[in-house]
Amino acid sequence: MYDYIIVGSGIAGSVVARILAEEGNKKVLVVERRNHIGGNCYDVEDENGILIHLYGPHIFHTGNEEVRAFLSRFTEWYDFGHEVVAKIGDKLIPVPFNLNTLHMVYDEEKANYLEKKLISEYGEGSRVPIMKLRENDDPDVREIAEYVYQNVFLKYTMKQWGQKPEEISPEVTGRVPVVISYDNRYFKDKYQSVPVDGFTPMFEKMLDHPNIDVKLDTEVKDIVEFKDGKIFFEGKEFNNGMIYTGAIDELFDCKYGRLPYRSLDFKFEHYDQDSFQGHSVVNYTVSEDYTRITEFKFLTGQKDTNGTTIVKEYPFAYTGKEGEIPYYAILDEENDKLYNKYKEDAQKFNNFHLLGRLAEYKYYNIDAMCLKAIQLAKDLLK
Repeated sequence: MYDYIIVGSGIAGSVVARILAEEGNKKVLVVERRNHIGGNCYDVEDENGILIHLYGPHIFHTGNEEVRAFLSRFTEWYDFGHEVVAKIGDKLIPVPFNLNTLHMVYDEEKANYLEKKLISEYGEGSRVPIMKLRENDDPDVREIAEYVYQNVFLKYTMKQWGQKPEEISPEVTGRVPVVISYDNRYFKDKYQSVPVDGFTPMFEKMLDHPNIDVKLDTEVKDIVEFKDGKIFFEGKEFNNGMIYTGAIDELFDCKYGRLPYRSLDFKFEHYDQDSFQGHSVVNYTVSEDYTRITEFKFLTGQKDTNGTTIVKEYPFAYTGKEGEIPYYAILDEENDKLYNKYKEDAQKFNNFHLLGRLAEYKYYNIDAMCLKAIQLAKDLLK
C-alpha cells in the first residue's frame, strides 16, 4: 500500500514525490497519463539531434535560493540572460518595451526627451503595465503607450487570448510592462537558466528514489475510483494521501461545464543552416497567425548542431478534443465561480490535495510551482 498517490509527473508532482519519499520515507506512486515524465517541461532530441521542448519553450528563472538549491541537486545549469525581440515591420525591437526600444523607435532628440519624462514620472528601473501607462494624463507618455499598445500588445494579445486586452485579467496584462531601464532581459530574476542536459534528465533524477514508483500511460481513473466521498485504489478503499495535479474539471467529468483554457498548436521546422533568426525567441506582435518563433539552439546553448530547429506557436481555444492540451487558464469572475464548484467537490475527499496550474486553475512559473510543492510536502510531513 502506498502512503501517497500523486497524479501527474510535472514539476508539482515530481517535487512533492521526491520530498515525501526522501525526507518522510513515504512510499509514493506517481501516476502519469502521458508516456513520459516531466509534464510540459519535457524535452527530447529531434531526428536531427537538436534538443527541443516538445510543449513550447521553458526557462527556469527565479530569485528564490531555496528553489534554486533544490533543483540544483538534480542538474547543472546553462545560465543566460533571456532576451526576446518583437518583429514590427522590418525591425526587431527588444520586448518588454524599454529605453533601448524607445531609442530605436524615435529619433535621438525625441527619445531623450521622452526618456526623461518616463524616469521623472515612474522612476528608473520601474515596470509599468501598459494599461496603466495609457491612463497617464501627459500626451507624450500616452503617445508611447499608444505605440506599445498598437504595435506590441494589442494584436499579440488578441491572437494569444482570443480577447481584447480590456477583457483580460490584470494579472495577465501586467505581465507585459513598459520597463524604464536599458536592461534587455525578459526576466529580472537573479537566476535564468535551463538544465545543461535538458529538463527530462532533471526529472529522471528527481524521481529516481527507491520509495517512488512511476506508472506511465495510465489514466488515474483506470486505477482510482472517486465515490461517495471516498477514494478507492485498485478496488480497495484508500485512506492515505492523494495529490492531484491534473485538470480538476476533467476529474469530475466536466459535470458543471468545461473550464476554459487557451491551447497551442506547435509547428516544428528544421533548416539546414546555422541559424534561422539569430535569437532564441522572436514575437510576432502584428503580423502572421503565429505568436512567436523559438529557435532552440539559442535557448539551450547547443553547439555543433546539425542545422537548426524552430517552432511556431499558434494559439486556439481549448475544446478538450483528443491531442489538445490546456495551457493557459482564462481568469475572470465567471470562470472562478465555475472552478470553485469543482474545488468544493474535491474538498469532500479526505487527504486529497489540489496542486498545480490545472488543479488550481492558475498560472504558475516553474519556480513558483516548485516552491508551492516544497511547502505542501513539508506541511504534509509535519
